[in-house]
Amino acid sequence: MVKETDNLIDWLDERLAVKKLVKVLMTEYWVPKNVNFLWAMGALLVTLFSVLFISGIVLLMYYKPDVNLAFDSVNYTIMHEVAYGWLFRNVHAVSASVIFLIMYIHMFVGIYYGSYKSGREMIWISGMLLFFIFSAEAFSGYMLPWGQMSYWAAQVITNLFGGIPIIGDSLVVWIRGNFFVADATLTRFFMLHVVLLPVVIMGIIVLHFYSLRVPHVNNQDGEEVDFDKEAEKYMAGKVKEAKVVPFWPVFLSKDFAVISTFLVFFFYLVFFHYSFALDPINFDPADNMKTPPHIYPEWYFLWSYEVMRGFFFDIGPISAFDVGLIAFGFANVAFLLIPFLDKDKSIRPAHKRPLFKIWYILLIVDLVILTTYGKLPPTGTNAYIGFVAASVFILLFVMLPTITRRDAKTKGEE
Repeated sequence: MVKETDNLIDWLDERLAVKKLVKVLMTEYWVPKNVNFLWAMGALLVTLFSVLFISGIVLLMYYKPDVNLAFDSVNYTIMHEVAYGWLFRNVHAVSASVIFLIMYIHMFVGIYYGSYKSGREMIWISGMLLFFIFSAEAFSGYMLPWGQMSYWAAQVITNLFGGIPIIGDSLVVWIRGNFFVADATLTRFFMLHVVLLPVVIMGIIVLHFYSLRVPHVNNQDGEEVDFDKEAEKYMAGKVKEAKVVPFWPVFLSKDFAVISTFLVFFFYLVFFHYSFALDPINFDPADNMKTPPHIYPEWYFLWSYEVMRGFFFDIGPISAFDVGLIAFGFANVAFLLIPFLDKDKSIRPAHKRPLFKIWYILLIVDLVILTTYGKLPPTGTNAYIGFVAASVFILLFVMLPTITRRDAKTKGEE
């Protein structure tokens, strides 16, 4: 009897906790009414991360983190011997690629609508931290199949740390666990991919979502909304007059609609075009005695890779390798610094900021060029186009403070 009573009390406590959570979501979390489907990208990213996590657990059951077993465990055991192993591998590979597509859309929607301004700097910074950690997660996972491109990409990327003054060479050996990419490297990257980095990602996701409360989400018109006042209108029954809606169930139902539509596209890729996420060269076992004619990273890293190799000449006493490394570092830090480089304090979308709109379009075009040429051999004309595109990228961010000051001044004159 005592045990049954305890079970009943536990059940009631759970029901009360759920009711309390629903009440909090309906009364404390509010979202602007005038937002479009692009505001659902965050929910899409959470969905894709969940898909990656679940499919990764299934793959983990059969994967062997050993240089003599890794390739066969992926390409034979999982793909041919495990029931539906091919499906889980395709889901994992496609979601790993598509998550960066959605991440880039999410980033550039934020840039377009100025979602990093007016107290929202922490939202942007935590989001960029997620991008960096996801990049490390993707790179560590790309090495695990131990294919030819996996091996040589790891060789090239770990070599980059050798450019760090004083500690560079020692750092490369420490990261690899050896003087070259070997079994110790694979084991370390396996640990990073399945344990450490996912835990860090989940922690930063919590930080990112919590930071949305200060000072709330912005909207597509750049209008400052008094959330407390508008929420009172909504709770008083003036739904049409209120400029906000509750996160649950109104706003989240829109997210569910976008997620459902996206999943149709996602599973179309999984079943019919999964090969776009799998490099053909990576279906050859890793061979440290045979270098591929052209080494390149996955498509979502190509733009920064091209910025790095775009500088193929020495500048005074600085070698081409060091110049490229500096440019690579700048390219990755530049997006993180946007809230501080943008000197226009008003929250306006890009189409209401004439010079910033031109800057935004040039940035998108330049990134497309960098991505396109990042996969091509850096020879002849390709090398010079890469140099120009890399230079334009750096110049755009150097000019951003001046451009945004001019836009702010123009608004002031109006």
